[in-house]
Amino acid sequence: MKRLLLATAASLLCTLSTFAGTPAAPTIAPTINPWDRHAVDFETGMLWKVGGDTPLNYRIVPFMVSWRSPRVIGHDFDNGAALIVRNRLTFMANWFETGAENRYIGIAGAPSIELWSPCKCWALFGSIGGGIGLVDSQGVVGGQGRDLTLNWFGQLGVEHRLNDHLSLRVSSYFQHHSNGGATNPNPGLNSLGALVGLGWTF
Repeated sequence: MKRLLLATAASLLCTLSTFAGTPAAPTIAPTINPWDRHAVDFETGMLWKVGGDTPLNYRIVPFMVSWRSPRVIGHDFDNGAALIVRNRLTFMANWFETGAENRYIGIAGAPSIELWSPCKCWALFGSIGGGIGLVDSQGVVGGQGRDLTLNWFGQLGVEHRLNDHLSLRVSSYFQHHSNGGATNPNPGLNSLGALVGLGWTF
């Protein structure tokens, strides 16, 4: 997991260096702003337990499909870069490779905050949000106490456009599950890992 997080951090540093330099020559559809269009992303990866009240060890494989709206607010810089905020809605399905439960399905909403390079081919993005879902609780001590479960997440990553429609996404991802104190004890679960995915802009 440390190597995955280090690789993500290296990608973020490389992206930041592109914003610090001089304006780059546009390479992908210079008249089309990707942030002014809809996008659908598919992401997956691996998450490991990093905290929470549960004593059980968890390893989670997430599958996520997200929709991002065109720009809601933002600022265009003189050199062609842009800082953008978009709506984001994510449908998630988690497979618990280890842990008390087997699967989780849920939905979450968040803003997508994106810093685009002048060439419109790289973006540094982040999201913090949450939602609700269902887990197959097993009645195990230390496991989730009921099926209805709250979630919230934080994500920070890099997006690279491969062409006018397709992009590659790499990110670090934190996820929290709990039942909001509906049971006592409330065995909250914190997990952290890395995601890779593809985005489609239309």
